[in-house]
Amino acid sequence: MSQIQPFPFVSVSGKPYDRGLQYGRVVASRVELSASRYGQTLRKLGYSEAAQRDLIRSLEQLIGEFAPAYLDEMRGIAAGAEVPYEDIVMINARTEVLAKARAEQAQAAEDEDGCTGVLVLPSRSATGQLIHAQNWDWKADCVDTGIVLRVRNDDGPDFLTFVEAGGLARSGLNAAGVSITANYLESDRDFTQLGVPLSLLRRRVLEEPVFANALRVIATTPKSCSNNIMLGMAEGFGIDFECAPDEAFPLYPGDDQMIVHANHWVSPIARTKLRDTGCESSPDSYYRDWRVRQVLNATPMVDRKAVKTALFDAFGTPYSVCRPPRPGTRHTMSATVAMIVMIPAAGEMDVAPLPALNRIFTRYSLQNEPLHEAV
Repeated sequence: MSQIQPFPFVSVSGKPYDRGLQYGRVVASRVELSASRYGQTLRKLGYSEAAQRDLIRSLEQLIGEFAPAYLDEMRGIAAGAEVPYEDIVMINARTEVLAKARAEQAQAAEDEDGCTGVLVLPSRSATGQLIHAQNWDWKADCVDTGIVLRVRNDDGPDFLTFVEAGGLARSGLNAAGVSITANYLESDRDFTQLGVPLSLLRRRVLEEPVFANALRVIATTPKSCSNNIMLGMAEGFGIDFECAPDEAFPLYPGDDQMIVHANHWVSPIARTKLRDTGCESSPDSYYRDWRVRQVLNATPMVDRKAVKTALFDAFGTPYSVCRPPRPGTRHTMSATVAMIVMIPAAGEMDVAPLPALNRIFTRYSLQNEPLHEAV
């Protein structure tokens, strides 16, 4: 793992292929590293060349039916970074491919894809602005593949997203004040149908100028596997969808004017209709959301510094809200790779790589150049 540095900032514009070309060229080494990790996944799992082609073909068909321009953008990224196009498709479907491979081979999680998300409504915010944040827990060496991407969009609002290099979106916000984060969930309904890759649902949300349409994308689009998706609206609303492949269960802010979610199912309706199968890979989930809520509820009015303090929480370390690098279940290092704290109304995203070891944030913006600051 390299010395901790801010995530590179990539700003692109133009048509989808041109944006992808710019993106791939600017962070070619990071895209290549992502491709080497995810693009080779099927080969490492023993898939034949024919089986790999069939999977890529099926993913292309799903993506093409959902948003054909995304395939053009992926081709641009591949050309710009000089990596196989099929590897870029794999990067954008890595959640589904890795989880499906585990299920088929009856393996434990390769790494605990944790994440703890929090959303604070303006009525509880010290500045009167909605705050939306997340710790992203995954492979520790992915600190070397993360980037922050800004897209000047010809066909919708500009947007800003933290994402693994080669991907189209992960956590982010747009110029219309819509924000999104997502956490891993598992259920016994996973892989009973084919659906749109989750990363592309996040991207579609970031292209929506109307919040209600963003809700529809998450609530109604078929998925292959479960996921928890939190949406914010700068005007003053937030909602969390616990998504099974074929059904979405909404959770609303509580009396404390917040939503906090980790990696277990919370909706009473969901828990009566499906079985949570994710406890083996993230048992600490059951107290991570509780800890964040406890820390934030000790502060009458919350600002972004208070949210960062809650997400730095070390209770139960190394199985904590802010996870230091530690051995994962498959003999690789797992960690909180990034802390992301967003103010959608301001178009700002503060990001710290490996926050258990580093408290230097970079403030990325829809309008301005990145600014580094210590907390």
